Amino acid sequence: MIRIPVTGIGVLAPGATGVAAFRDLLASGTTAISEVGRFDVAGLSSTRAGLIEDFTPKHFITPGKMRRMNTLSRYAMAAAKMAVDDGGERLPQSSGLAAATAFGPVKTSVDYMQEYVEKGAALSPPQLFAESVANAPGSHIAIEYDLRGFNVTFTQRESSALTAAMYAAAQIAKGATDAALIGGAEEVNEMLFGVLDRVGAMASGKNAAMRPFDRRRNGLLLGEGGAFLVARRDPGTARVYGYLAGFGIGRDLTATVSDWGHDSKSVEAAMRAAIDDAGIQVTDIDAIYASANGSRRGDALEAGAIVNLFSGQPPPVVATKGCFGEYAAGGTLHLASALLALHDGVVHGSYGFSERDPELMIEPTSVQEPKPLRNVLVNSISAGGGVVCAVITKERE
Repeated sequence: MIRIPVTGIGVLAPGATGVAAFRDLLASGTTAISEVGRFDVAGLSSTRAGLIEDFTPKHFITPGKMRRMNTLSRYAMAAAKMAVDDGGERLPQSSGLAAATAFGPVKTSVDYMQEYVEKGAALSPPQLFAESVANAPGSHIAIEYDLRGFNVTFTQRESSALTAAMYAAAQIAKGATDAALIGGAEEVNEMLFGVLDRVGAMASGKNAAMRPFDRRRNGLLLGEGGAFLVARRDPGTARVYGYLAGFGIGRDLTATVSDWGHDSKSVEAAMRAAIDDAGIQVTDIDAIYASANGSRRGDALEAGAIVNLFSGQPPPVVATKGCFGEYAAGGTLHLASALLALHDGVVHGSYGFSERDPELMIEPTSVQEPKPLRNVLVNSISAGGGVVCAVITKERE
């Protein structure tokens, strides 16, 4: 495909607001995941998450507009504004927007239904209903910047962000628009937390951590926030973080609705398709930003695919989600991490890994190290069977 430049990044992450702070978080080798104090977690197996603690919405949104937004929309708007400012040029009116969220505004939906049950349809607040849909953040952003191009929101669990990026890049490549905002938002709320705890998806135990590819891994931990990218067909004189160069999709038919399966060949095929779409060879990949989130089956599935594709000798494998949690910013933080690595010439450390699992044959990076990068493979593998992979590259041609 035509390589699409990314010229702006905006980040509102657990422990980091802005690109510079996010760089520092990734370089620090620490995690922003901590004990949950926002709601009662007594009696649950998991008690930790990556939360946005020091966010001041009025720094990004005027009071009149802020009153019409729920938390999810505020996270997304703040990240979008930082991305546009970072890109340095006004977006044309024809620009599109592709947003991502794994679960959407769950808390707002619950609040609306409570009002509906208690007061009836006639007295239920209409603004709550407007904010209860997953595409509310994208609508606010499009209105703010007067974007008249496509406006779509993808909900594909862990793969939401790469799905959005794939769609937007394709629209720019075929000339449907010259620019797009790509990103997402996620919030940690009591209902979502409780449901994922009940189904056993989250890491449990004292001081629980996400341990990607680790022998002791026992689940993911939730993260929240917002992150957006500015993508343009022609970057002009703007700084370019990297180019969206290729995408591949797949489906693991052995997966259940709420867990990963065991068909590593489907993941391997999606990775190979992304590499082929980018017009490069498997041996041209300099690093892999893995989907790994500490789940028993998900990490095993991805590890098998990586080992097979790279004949047992993969390039550095990086798993950053232990720093900020799963689903954070609709998954866009994962892609932003890889773009910063490409631009800065580093491979980040993988927080949470310490004990090799002999069954996986994957040992992710431990600390950040300088490394010139040309091509980075980014994986997103969803519970439920969805697979989306991307190649980002340093070079336009």
